[in-house]
Amino acid sequence: MNVPKVTEHIVKWLKNYAENAKVKGFVVGVSGGIDSALTSTLCAKTGLPTLCLEMPIHQAESQVSRALNHVDWLKSNFDNVSMKQVNLTPVFDSLVNSLPPVENEEERFMALANTRARLRMTSLYYFAGLQGLLVAGTGNKVEDFGVGFFTKYGDGGVDLSPIADLMKSEVYEIAKHLGVNKDIIVAPPTDGLWGDDRTDEDQIGASYDELEWAMRMQDAGKLDTDFKGRELEVYKIYTRLNRINQHKMVPIPVCKIPNNLK
Repeated sequence: MNVPKVTEHIVKWLKNYAENAKVKGFVVGVSGGIDSALTSTLCAKTGLPTLCLEMPIHQAESQVSRALNHVDWLKSNFDNVSMKQVNLTPVFDSLVNSLPPVENEEERFMALANTRARLRMTSLYYFAGLQGLLVAGTGNKVEDFGVGFFTKYGDGGVDLSPIADLMKSEVYEIAKHLGVNKDIIVAPPTDGLWGDDRTDEDQIGASYDELEWAMRMQDAGKLDTDFKGRELEVYKIYTRLNRINQHKMVPIPVCKIPNNLK
């Protein structure tokens, strides 16, 4: 990959899209992770107003500090960057307390994790509407089109996706090229939806390098029978997630009414 040229292409694409949409700039949720760090940096490089939102919900302190350090770095390099902190913990707790109780709390852990992402999406669109900004997505290619590792109408609810055609390894390449803080680059990827230190690999069962390999193998038409050992295990993880998460990757199904019934 020609990193400088790809970087230039994305920045130009972002700026052209915003100007054609007649909006002022972008709003990005920063989490302390590599994807949001790269997305916010690319938006900042357009020269258009870029608002970074830090939205903790029972967040690990390490994630918060990485996010704040990243925004400080952005603001020291780009005059067009601003930040707002929105503490969503009391909002989340209030919502949970308003919901009917369940017999087994573990049964709703995933639903509540996704609720966190949707509260953040709501906050992003609040500021987008208030200030005339576009919500820039932070999903990469493996997450968005490989395993569907995002929340529908949460971090998947965006106006445009500047890094969604980049593999995770390519995200790291460009982030290093742009000088993103080392503490973000070396931090294990996490979606930050659980309030603990579990990583993406803990949840998925495979690393991003392994998932990228599996994505290429599926694109090449490979089958389970082509692999054994760890490769077979990874390929099955990938193809299972790719299959069950298609509802996130394809357009919403619409019930078409036949003309003879209208």
